[in-house]
Parts: sequence; C-alpha cells; structure tokens
Amino acid sequence: MGLKEQNNKKLNYSDYLNLDKILNNQDLKSKVAGKESHDEMLFIVIHQIYELWFKQIIHELDSVLKIFGKDDIHESEISLAVHRLDRVIEIQKILIDQIRVLETMTAIDFLEFRDYLFPSSGFQSAQFRLIENKLGLLVNRRLKYGMQDYKNVLSIDQKKLVKESEERNSLFRLIEKWLERTPFLFFKGFDFWDQYTKSVLKMLDEEEIAIKNNPNHSADDIDFHLKEHSKASSSFEALINAQIHDKLIAQQKKRLSHKATQAALLIFLYRDEPILHSPFNLLSKLMTVDELFTTWRQRHSLMVRRMIGVKIGTGGSSGHSYLQATAEKHKIFSELTDLSTFFIPRSALPNLPENIKINLGYHYKP
Repeated sequence: MGLKEQNNKKLNYSDYLNLDKILNNQDLKSKVAGKESHDEMLFIVIHQIYELWFKQIIHELDSVLKIFGKDDIHESEISLAVHRLDRVIEIQKILIDQIRVLETMTAIDFLEFRDYLFPSSGFQSAQFRLIENKLGLLVNRRLKYGMQDYKNVLSIDQKKLVKESEERNSLFRLIEKWLERTPFLFFKGFDFWDQYTKSVLKMLDEEEIAIKNNPNHSADDIDFHLKEHSKASSSFEALINAQIHDKLIAQQKKRLSHKATQAALLIFLYRDEPILHSPFNLLSKLMTVDELFTTWRQRHSLMVRRMIGVKIGTGGSSGHSYLQATAEKHKIFSELTDLSTFFIPRSALPNLPENIKINLGYHYKP
C-alpha cells in the first residue's frame, strides 16, 4: 500500500485501540492442558486490566515527578499535580472494586486452574514495583520475599527498569525538598515555630492541670492519664527539637526531615489561608494515595485468604500473611498522616499578623 492510500484510509475504532491484540491475548493454560476452566478467563482479564491501570498510574505519576523535579514550581503546577493525583485516586478506587468482581469466583473454582499458574505470581508485576518506587518505598524497608531481593523474580529487562527507578528521586524525596523550600516558616516579626512551640507547651500544661484536678477520676485514672499525657509530651518534644528528630531519622523511626515536617505542619494548621489551599490539597492527596494502596493490599489479602486459606502463594510467598504484612509496612506518606497528632485547636493557634495574612491571601489594591 502506497503512502497516499495509507493517508486516505479512514481510522477504524478497532485498529486505533489495537483490539485484536488485546482481545486475543487471553491464553487459558487449563485449555492448553485439555481441561478448560471457565473462571480462568475472569482471572486473566482482571489481572490484565490491573496492569493497564498500573500503566496509567505510572503515566500520571511521571507527570507529577516532572513537576516537582524542578527547583521553581508555579502555583498553577501544584494545582495540576493535585488534579493528576486525583485521577490516580479514582483509578485506585476501581482497583479495589475489581476485587469484588474477582470474588465472584469461588475457592473451588480457583483450584480448577491454580496449579497451572506456578510459579507465576502477582509479585512479578514490574509495573506495580515501579509505582512503589516512584512513590518512594525504600528498598531497605521492603518486606523480604522468599529471603531474596524482590527484583530477582523479574525478567532481565524488567529488573533493569525497576533498578533504575530505585536510583531516581522518588515523589517522597521531591515533596520533601519542596517542603523544605517553603517560604512561610519565617516572616519578619513572626517566627511560626517559636510561636507554635509556646502554644503547644501552654496547651500541655493546661491539660496536665486538668487531668490532676478532674473530680470524676480516681487516683488510678489520674495516674493512667498522666502517663498518656507524658507520651504525648514526648512526641511533641521530638517534633519541636530538631536534634531529637534527627536521631529518630538515624534510627529509621522517622524519614521526613525536620524542616519539611515543620512546613507540612504549618500548611495543615493554616490551610484556610488562600495561598496554602493547593499545598494542603496536595498533601491530602498523597495521604489518600497511600491509604488507598493500603486498603487495596488489605482487600487483596482478605481475598487471598478466602481463596487459598493458609496455603503458600503461587510464587512461593506466604500468601495471605505476606500480603497482610505489606499493607502495614509498605506505607510511604504515613508521617504526613501522623502529623494530626500535633494539631492544636484553631483557638490555640498563634494569630498571624495582618501583614502576613495579606501575603498569604489574594488581595487586590486599586
């Protein structure tokens, strides 16, 4: 066919979407073995759809990484990043809902073709490993899979791609650097951190007095609440004191730098100020992405328990137990979520001077 004929050929829906390739790539292993299992089709289609959604999530994350990879980020770009993360969140909801479709297959139905899957496993999804690495899951914080490097189960090309993603700046790292550049921590005549510290210490003193003087509590009750109050005070001290915070980072009990933590807390506490709306929305979306992947892992874990009980996974993992553990351990932005520990009532917040409120707002002077 000549160039002119190619240009004159009308675009066909099926050709544009490559439907022949997509719809003719469900090779049932049970059928090849001469014992076709009806539900193997569902199993394959669901997981192919997962991989397509993973591809879209990577596409969105790459655009957000590009935005935060710059030293100078415009306000409109923060809004664009929020929009892209919103799309990721909606996709995550679909990923979770798809488990309900997969659960229409019973454990007995699954057993009809499960043996044909060995030793393949969802753990070999290179795209999902890319998502984890791009978000910021650290190699040394991954749960061991079969006592080996998680990349060993991947093909050579996939292993190279995933290895490269480990070595690049993750979204966690780029967000940390962006927070550290936040210009709102210190204004002429107003030191947020100093004012916040004074407010916190005043609040803690008032809470301690209230506990000691509560007429409805027994001596044991008061002792219990004072011990809990002491724990809260220690947490605040670790937040306020940069040296203590850095020690916790060295002990791998924290990850987000002290300066970035300060900035994130300020954004949360003063989120009503117009210029902080987009940063607040951004941090909120990151927490939601983290929470939804945790939810997806938990739902996946429950589904696996329902399907195979306590059997090992097809890839050799501990199945349900491994998946359940990753739901708890493979969180990335949990330190943002934990900042709610350090919130104080709006009435106790340091009042911003009027000139600072103007700088944090959108004002028009004719």
